[in-house]
Amino acid sequence: MTLKKIIGTIHLWLGLASGLVVFIISITGCLYAFQDEIQNLTQSYRFVEQQDKAFLPPSTLKAIAVKQLPDKHLHAVLYGKKDQAAQVMFFHFEPSYYYSVYLNPYTGEVLKVKDMDADFFRIVLMGHFYLWLPPTIGQPVVASATLIFVVMLISGIVLWWPKNRNARKQRFSIKWNAAWRRTNYDLHNVLGFYATWVLLILALTGLVWGFQWFAKSVHTLAGGEKSLIFQDPVSAKAQRPAALPAQAPAIDRVWHKMTAEYPTAEVMEVHIPETDSSAIAASANPDGRTYWKTDYRFFDQYTLNELSVKHVYGRFGEANGADKLIRMNYDIHTGAILGLPGKILAFFASLIAASLPITGFLIWRGRRKKSKTAKGTKRAAKATHYQNA
Repeated sequence: MTLKKIIGTIHLWLGLASGLVVFIISITGCLYAFQDEIQNLTQSYRFVEQQDKAFLPPSTLKAIAVKQLPDKHLHAVLYGKKDQAAQVMFFHFEPSYYYSVYLNPYTGEVLKVKDMDADFFRIVLMGHFYLWLPPTIGQPVVASATLIFVVMLISGIVLWWPKNRNARKQRFSIKWNAAWRRTNYDLHNVLGFYATWVLLILALTGLVWGFQWFAKSVHTLAGGEKSLIFQDPVSAKAQRPAALPAQAPAIDRVWHKMTAEYPTAEVMEVHIPETDSSAIAASANPDGRTYWKTDYRFFDQYTLNELSVKHVYGRFGEANGADKLIRMNYDIHTGAILGLPGKILAFFASLIAASLPITGFLIWRGRRKKSKTAKGTKRAAKATHYQNA
């Protein structure tokens, strides 16, 4: 058996083993590509009329939102642009839930109380990440299928590569007027070839989330030294008696500090301390369309002294090239790093990826039928020969 036949066999069986998972990951990625644009067009409660006055502080929005969901765990208060609603988010792992209360940041009017677990795009995302299974089961399956898909893409290029120049021209085009089996074969090979280079990027950025060893390897090879695990620094509980004077609440003072230092930020977020030893986490993003340039800051909840961190999600100005590469991972994966053209590219690449298991399966089934037909013909010919002998 030649090397190319061995690669072909590997490509076939890996494809049959992972095809359904790859299809789900790809089609959900395709559906999620324009979720921001679609939500902005269809969800009017995400926007407010811009007013010539300051936003209400997070403690005020927090108090209003808690009345809507008094038994839920408060997570963070998020501010957008001057014409966007603020969000107060309630999130918990066990029991699992995720709610967002949309508020007018100028008046505190409740615009929408939304169960995010019932949101269409949230459901799509859970399919993309976990196949709608418990995370401890779904995440390893998705990660493993993504790794297999990388092998499939590389082996597919080897199988596609033409032996001679005469065959090369035909490999770049689809023969639409041929029999359906030939057209299907071209759809699998030609579209797969054109999309491979984008799909490799999407798959490799997916592996950064899928396997810690892969993310660490990428970061280390790029020259990174910081931790990749996002962890709040610890507030000094011993300093609690000498806490802030009775002025504005601590989260408001952090928010005022952040708004003063980042007057042009398009997204501002203040996280409520999870425990009595947690820090107040705050972030400022200069570009609401991406995430990688976000400044993450941490403050002692009792003294408001800024706390340093040893992971990549600190101040953007302190990130080296390797840290920025990891920060870019989500924006590269979704295509948002290139703006709308990048999202369009990711959309069509994901659509092609979803088609590959289908066209590949049809190629395999067609060859099986052809093989069975050929064997049946040979048996019939032999039987006729013996009868006539």
